Amino acid sequence: MAPLNAIEVRNLRRIYRTTIGVIRRRVKEVVAVDDISFDVAPGELFGLLGPNGAGKTTMVKMLTTLLIPSAGTARVLGFDVVDQADPIRPRIGFIFGGERGLYWRLSAIDNLRYFASLYHVEPEIARKRIPYLLELVRLDGRGQEKVEGYSRGMKQRLHVARTLLHDPELLFLDEPTIGLDPIGARELRQVIRNLQSEKKTILLTTHYMFEADALCERIAVIDHGRIVALDTPEGLKRHVRDLSVIELEVYGIPPELLDVLRALEVVEAVTVENRDQKQAVLVQSPGGSEAVPEILAALSGLRVGKVIVREPTLEDAYVRLVGGEVEP
Repeated sequence: MAPLNAIEVRNLRRIYRTTIGVIRRRVKEVVAVDDISFDVAPGELFGLLGPNGAGKTTMVKMLTTLLIPSAGTARVLGFDVVDQADPIRPRIGFIFGGERGLYWRLSAIDNLRYFASLYHVEPEIARKRIPYLLELVRLDGRGQEKVEGYSRGMKQRLHVARTLLHDPELLFLDEPTIGLDPIGARELRQVIRNLQSEKKTILLTTHYMFEADALCERIAVIDHGRIVALDTPEGLKRHVRDLSVIELEVYGIPPELLDVLRALEVVEAVTVENRDQKQAVLVQSPGGSEAVPEILAALSGLRVGKVIVREPTLEDAYVRLVGGEVEP
């Protein structure tokens, strides 16, 4: 009988021990994953959303049997990741962000033929599957070209095709769009949507809020190794339903003025985004448009451009849950 969940994680922990100091050296423990529990249903696209260093990649490495947990349990496709790693590995695929792992002087087709042999895919099956995968990742017509001439986004899509050669049941995509230009990232997200249509189970890690919002059915927000919220994108947005977001374009804002804004009673949180030669100050406030005059008064003397009051997004929910600056 097939397992009820594709992934089951219970109280998982991972502790790293590192040596610090030069003269007086001592061992320091770093908790990368701290007592995490969640399930992923078959066919679900589940997201782990959090800042860099939150523990997302460590979590993926444990679930793909590359790291042994310090405590807790995890089952993938019904098998324990520690005691039953061998049956898991042929049935999963994983992609880490980056360009490594391909032979650049070979064509895309030759790369896929080579990796198909490593995955013990029958030659007749590989011959039929390679054209299908190139079409799936939107590289059809480019398969005879050497990989060294590919853009970074094309290489990343070829990574996806390579990972799908043995038709895995479960895919782990760890920051797959990191470092890609906007067009390359958009094309890769479309590939992920194509995989969704094939009913693949996917665990996606990202620190891009809009990416998680656009792709994931459920999202676990992770910070400092712990899950601080787990819900659908719409469910997470309910955390900020009582707020409005006031966006102000400001030309050069002294850091101390951010503390002045945060001290206002009408302000709950303040973040800053760099946009060309100006900055966008994003203020979360329960007062909505009524809070604008008080906020503008605090910015007196500065050159302020557009002022927009809008409904909160998943990114705004993330700011309330995690806090701190949001990466643009």
